[in-house]
Amino acid sequence: MVRLSQDAIDTAGLESAEKGALEREVACQLLRSSDEVLPALLASAQRVRTRFKPGVVTYSRKVFIPLTTLCRDYCGYCTFRKDPGEPGAHTMTPDEVIEVVRAGERLGCTEALFSLGDRPELLFPEMRGTLQHLGYKSTLQYLEAMCSLVLRESSLLPHPNPGLMSWEWLRRLARVSPSMGLMLETTSSRLLARGAAHDNAPDKDPAKRLRVIEDAGRHKIPFTTGILIGIGETIEERIDTLVAIRGLHEKYGHIQEVIIQNFRAKTGTPMANCPEPDRADMLRTLAVARLMMPEMNIQAPPNLSDAHYADLLDGGINDWGGVSPLTPDFINPEKPWPHVDELRKRTEAKGFQLKQRLPVYPEFVEQAAAHSAQLSQRLETARDPEGYAQRAA
Repeated sequence: MVRLSQDAIDTAGLESAEKGALEREVACQLLRSSDEVLPALLASAQRVRTRFKPGVVTYSRKVFIPLTTLCRDYCGYCTFRKDPGEPGAHTMTPDEVIEVVRAGERLGCTEALFSLGDRPELLFPEMRGTLQHLGYKSTLQYLEAMCSLVLRESSLLPHPNPGLMSWEWLRRLARVSPSMGLMLETTSSRLLARGAAHDNAPDKDPAKRLRVIEDAGRHKIPFTTGILIGIGETIEERIDTLVAIRGLHEKYGHIQEVIIQNFRAKTGTPMANCPEPDRADMLRTLAVARLMMPEMNIQAPPNLSDAHYADLLDGGINDWGGVSPLTPDFINPEKPWPHVDELRKRTEAKGFQLKQRLPVYPEFVEQAAAHSAQLSQRLETARDPEGYAQRAA
C-alpha cells in the first residue's frame, strides 16, 4: 500500500500511488487537493482504468419500475417516497409492471430495475391492505413475485433495489434476479441525527446496510452499492464509506459495481437549499475512488451531471449505469436520461466504445447463474459470448 507525506501530492506522488490501492490517509489528502493538482489526479485515474478495462465503457438499457412509492423513511433529499394519499403515492399492479416491461422489450431493454420504498407496510395500514388485496403478506414477497413474473413473461432480467433485507430474503431474491442493489450512501451514523440528511430514516442506519451488503457477499450475490456525496458528510466520512465497500469486496468478491452519485437539491425537501457538489468535487471523488479500487467497476449517473456528463469519464469511471429509452428516473425525475445515441457519441468522442451490458456485469454472470436453473438458462440466452447483452445496441 502506498503512503504519501502531507506535501507530496504532486505528479510524481500520484504516479507512485497508481502502483497500489490507496490507504485512507492518502485518499483524504487527495480529495482535499487543489484545482492545480486535479489534472494530474485525473490522468492517474485514467491510466489505472486503462489497465483495468481498456477502451470500453458500458451501460445497461433498462426500464425503471417504481413498484411502490410508499416508504417509511423520510430522507432529507428525497422526492420519490410518498405517504398514502399524497400525489404520486402508488403501488403498481402486476398488469402495470408487465406493460412497462413489454414496452421496454420492444425498445431493446434487457434490465427491469425495481425501485421501491423500504418496508412501507410496517408504517402504513394502507400498504398492508394493498398487499392483502394483491395476495401477498409483505412488500418483499410482492417484489419476489414481480421479479419472477418478469423472468417468465419477458426477455428482461430483474435488478431489484429493495432496501434492507434479511439473510433469507437475499437468498430468495437471488433465485429470481441475477443482481441486486443497495446504496450504502455513507457510513456516517452522524447523519442520522435530528436535522441531518437521514433524520427520521431508520433504514439508512449504516450498520444495518453494511450487514445486508455483507450478507449478500456470504451468499455470493452480484451486488451494486455506492456512495452519495454532498449530503453533509466530511471528507473523512466519504473516504471511510469507500474503504468499507472496498473491504467487503476484498473479503467476498461480490460487489460488481460502485456508484458515485452526486447529491442534487430538490424543491420541497428539507435539503432544498443545500449546496450541491461542484464539478471539481465530483471529479476528485471519482478519481480517488478509481485509485482506491483499481479493479472494480465504477459508475456515475450521466443524467445527474447535466450537459457536461462526458467529463465524468475523465475521473476514471467505466460504466454509465442504467439508461432508459422509455421511463424517467423516478428518483430524479427532473433530470432526464441522455438519449443512447447521444451517450454513444459523447463516449466515442472521449475515445471509448460504448457497449450494452446486462444488469449483471460479464465477469459476474457465472456467479449469478449459480443461484437457480431458471437464471442460468435466462442468462445464457441473454448474454453474448463475452457476457455482454445479446441484443446489444
